[in-house]
Amino acid sequence: MDIKSMFPDELKKYVKEMGMPEFRAKQIFKWLHEKRVLSADEMTNLPKDLREVVGKSLTKGLEEEKRQVSKKDGTVKFLFKLHDGQMIESVFMPYKHGNSICISSQAGCRMGCSFCASTIGGLVRNLTASEMLEQVYSAMRITGEKISNVVVMGTGEPLDNYDNLIRFIKLITDKEGFNLSMRNITVSSCGLVPQIYALADEGLTITFALSLHAPNDEKRRKLMPVANRYTIRETLDACKYYFNKTGRRVTLEYALVSGENDGEIQAEELAKLIKGYGFHVNLIPVNPINERNFQRSDKNSVEKFKSTLENYRINVTIRRGMGSDIDAACGQLRRKYETLKSI
Repeated sequence: MDIKSMFPDELKKYVKEMGMPEFRAKQIFKWLHEKRVLSADEMTNLPKDLREVVGKSLTKGLEEEKRQVSKKDGTVKFLFKLHDGQMIESVFMPYKHGNSICISSQAGCRMGCSFCASTIGGLVRNLTASEMLEQVYSAMRITGEKISNVVVMGTGEPLDNYDNLIRFIKLITDKEGFNLSMRNITVSSCGLVPQIYALADEGLTITFALSLHAPNDEKRRKLMPVANRYTIRETLDACKYYFNKTGRRVTLEYALVSGENDGEIQAEELAKLIKGYGFHVNLIPVNPINERNFQRSDKNSVEKFKSTLENYRINVTIRRGMGSDIDAACGQLRRKYETLKSI
């Protein structure tokens, strides 16, 4: 394991094996996660021989392959190259209340959702905790801005990379390091039911978001293959368990696809399905991608859908479209790079 993915107690064992006192572990941890240095040479309070050892255990940082900046709202989309040549995307979003970043958890994805560019080509591999951390740290170095909110909603299914996800969350919230509040982390999943229960039992206070996208099993199976494994009822029951266990309200993400799931009938069905659960619904007009025929719902359809849910006293918002003038949809920039590379 690379040392940036190590917990403080693992670092203590590491420095002890190097014949060094335990307090060196705390120093290394602070350099990596509070000061976010890329080189062991920058760890000036460590003895030279330890810096040399640490340098050999540090994995290469992310390489910025491409950057797209929105002229409309300042959103920055990064295409980062990993040490093995794999590409991942991260999106930096400036808001008045603080800056957010959407990070990837895998290189590729195997969930197969029909409206998503991330899953085209399948899953290559999971990201390590340090590769997830470096998306946050790299964006801060490049933009010179502090990040106060992290959303694990980029390429990949976070709960399909469960152990590394939990490690990432615990590392980025460690008080001796980056010290991000758990309440400022959102993890989005297409609905891996056993992992939702496991996440609830972790005792974390992060926000959990379920990608629902349909009001019934038949429609959801058409859009999301995961629905062939778990019914909507099973999935919503797992989300209810998460809420009861953590006290954190669950968000239901609903991507509106024109003519597929955005009609008044679907809105009524969704409202009746979730009424009484206490969920928050986030409506997302889908971003069109070249490889799919799905089109974004028009503004009138989105507003009607929202109004129908509100009539049932469902708490609902429409996600603000960030970066609409760049490759906004998740996986688009990576997909474009891979396509050009294969020509």
